[in-house]
Formats: sequence, structure tokens, C-alpha cells
Amino acid sequence: MSVSVLLLTLNEESNIGACLESLSWCDDIVVLDSVSTDATCSIAEAKGARIVSRPFDNWSAHQNWAVNHIQFRNPWVLYLDADERCTPALRDEVLARARADAPEAALRMRRKDYFMGRWLKHAQLYPTWFIRLFRPERIRYERLVNPVAIVDGPVSNLQEHIIHYPFSHGISHWIARHNRYSDMEAIEAAKVHEGTRSSARLWTSDPNERRRALKDVFFKLPARPMVKFFYYYGWRRGFLDGRAGFTYASLQAMYEYMIECKSSELQRRRRGLPV
Repeated sequence: MSVSVLLLTLNEESNIGACLESLSWCDDIVVLDSVSTDATCSIAEAKGARIVSRPFDNWSAHQNWAVNHIQFRNPWVLYLDADERCTPALRDEVLARARADAPEAALRMRRKDYFMGRWLKHAQLYPTWFIRLFRPERIRYERLVNPVAIVDGPVSNLQEHIIHYPFSHGISHWIARHNRYSDMEAIEAAKVHEGTRSSARLWTSDPNERRRALKDVFFKLPARPMVKFFYYYGWRRGFLDGRAGFTYASLQAMYEYMIECKSSELQRRRRGLPV
């Protein structure tokens, strides 16, 4: 075995069992738990996972702590969330590519998001590439939320997909989680508006850096919530995903409006203006 698995969890008792079932091929699964108050850890332990507990602060700090402090038994690490699944085809490709003598320091993969029983093929930014398979000593993360992976060495792509169920806890949970995410995105947006954020290259072959640069450009656009809705639902033809596509595009527009309001409030506070 050449691959360990890292799972980040917080109160995932409804997801962790199925996730671990999809990873039954792995001999080293580490659950980095953010002090869950449900049965997440007991379920994971019963299925043979190692449990490491750490209170969550922000995404990049949490993930950097994991790669710097957890002793993985294998040279490669596959990172998943509890609401994601590893398919047999992805398993086979991961094990074939993650060799000790492989030239890469990390490998990217895509994800299929499911909502209302269907794959949101159009009403989101598919295909988005994520670095999820890596040598832990050669990666670090930046950004408070939606972190960007910085890799020391060559990066290649895998063809198979992660399966993702972002609404597995229901829409109320999704809204509450994105309310927290919007706090951190507002800080990042304020950095862009104030010119204190390090710039990223837009014209680059690295999809992670390009994504970060596009995000910074997007933060400067007017009427971002409406732009985001019509981009998902119209330009990307989210209407082809039916009611799920319309609902998802609407939720994303709402999320963007939360970021916009909080970023504006933060900037006014910093200038000593009333909010």
C-alpha cells in the first residue's frame, strides 16, 4: 500500500460510515476531527480509522497542521471530506499513480456534485480541478476558506472523479455552513479591495493559481450576486439541471450577497464609518 487517507470531520455521523466504506481498500485512514459531539469518532474507530482531534480555526491552518503534524504510514495521502466518496475506478487510478518512484509531488482530480438526486453538471464550475492526492511534505495551503494548495514539485491530473454530496445534511446545514464560510471570504474580499492581498497570475497553466486570480477579479465586479446567478443558470446552462440547477444557482447568489455585505461592513469598520 502506498496511499494513506486524510478525512476532515465535524459531526459527520450521517456520512462517515458510507465514506469509510468507499475507502475500505486503504490500510491507513486518519480522521482529523474538529471535536465532534455526535457519534462520528466512535463510528470511525469501529471501522478501523485513527482519530486525531483538533479544534477548527480556519481551513488553511487546519490542513497545514495536518500535513505537518500527522504521521502517515504511507508516502502519499488522499484527502477527502466525509460527504465525499471514492469510487472503485478512482481507487484503482490512485493506487496505480501514487507510486513511491512517481515523478509528481501531487495529483489533481475533479469532483461530481450531486443535489436532488442528480449530478450538477452545468449549474456549477465543473470541471474544477482539486489537488487531493499528494506527498504531505511537499504541500502547503493558503486562504482562510476554499484554500489553495501550493505544491513543491510537478503536478499531474487524474481522470476519475470524487463523488460529492454537499447537501447530505440538508439545505439548512448548507446555509449555516456557508454563513460561516462567508465570514472568511469577506476577509479575503476586503484584502483585494484594500490592495493588501498577494496577487496571483491569471495567465498560468496552474489551474489553482488561475482560479485564485479569477476569484480576485470577481471580487471587484459590481452586482456580483446577480452576475453569479446568471453565470451559473444562464451562461453555464444550469437550466439543463432542472429544479436542482435553479435552486443551486439561487443559493450561490445568496452566498455571494452575504460575502458582499460582510466585506462592505468590514471595510467600513476599518475606516471608522458607521455600519
